[in-house]
Amino acid sequence: MRISPILLDWYKQNKRDLPWRNTQDAYAIWVSEIILQQTRVAQGMDYYHRFIKAFPTVSHLANATETAILRLWQGLGYYSRARNMHKAAQQVMRLYNGEFPTHYPTLLMLPGIGPYTAAAIASFSSNAPIAAIDGNVYRVLSRLFGIDTPIDSTAGKKLFAQLAQEQLDKQQAATYNQAIMDFGALQCTPTAPLCDTCPFLEQCEAARTHQTAPLPVKEKRTKQRIRHFWYMDIWANGNTYLQQRTAKDIWQGLYEPYLIEGDYDETSICQHPFIQQINATIIGISPAYKHVLSHQTIIAHFVRLAVTTDHAFPDGLVKINGTEIENYPVPQLIVRYRQLNKQ
Repeated sequence: MRISPILLDWYKQNKRDLPWRNTQDAYAIWVSEIILQQTRVAQGMDYYHRFIKAFPTVSHLANATETAILRLWQGLGYYSRARNMHKAAQQVMRLYNGEFPTHYPTLLMLPGIGPYTAAAIASFSSNAPIAAIDGNVYRVLSRLFGIDTPIDSTAGKKLFAQLAQEQLDKQQAATYNQAIMDFGALQCTPTAPLCDTCPFLEQCEAARTHQTAPLPVKEKRTKQRIRHFWYMDIWANGNTYLQQRTAKDIWQGLYEPYLIEGDYDETSICQHPFIQQINATIIGISPAYKHVLSHQTIIAHFVRLAVTTDHAFPDGLVKINGTEIENYPVPQLIVRYRQLNKQ
């Protein structure tokens, strides 16, 4: 079965008008693809416009500070994407004289770019005949052809890569890749696919066998780790104190209040030596804030502290005037706390 004629006809009638589709600029396409990793289009749209406005060229991005980039990225999550973008932009300036590459093997050498992203950039910018395989493509192909091989297995990745390349319309690679992604996003959705109006209804193996729900198949299940964060929300004379996360962990490069991690309760955390060390007065303890990430769940409390002096503070805490907090990139968990407490 060749799906491209029907798919491209569907696309003419249903394609989404997205700003990064109105350009062949590899840099702009790259920005959109990185933002849309693990992010819905509706959420990513505003970030894309703000990012392109702040960093209109790869040179602007390369010369920016990591803090400025993370501040603009705040709320999108998966902050390693932003850090890798910064590294990649600097590499493009250093190795390619600021000309963002469009050659698939070259793209794969840039930080943060894997097979899908490289294929998408190469295809959309220069019509390179390379199939771009994202979650939408896996879902469409697995259902149309009734494939139950797990998409996250070695065999599955090889099988779908071969099938996707076979189905690709090599003369219209960019349009085809965009079409199958839109088809998965709009028609062959993860839940409640629009089978009744699907142009492939008679050819679709999953529809014929009533197997749309279980396809595609994944064999690996992410194990969730639970972590308990106790943030020391310190204030003195209108100033607060933040530290930057430097370890290779979640939110690297972002700022946060002093953190004590561990399975404490309110009684034991109030007796923690840190509070005694800085001679702080406990004003209150927040309810628990739950923040779910892909591999872990954070249960956070904020301990509001008042101090009269900062001479006993550990190294790494930065004094920040309360009116300047917005200049510092922080995890979305802390944004929620501030909003609820009007900070």
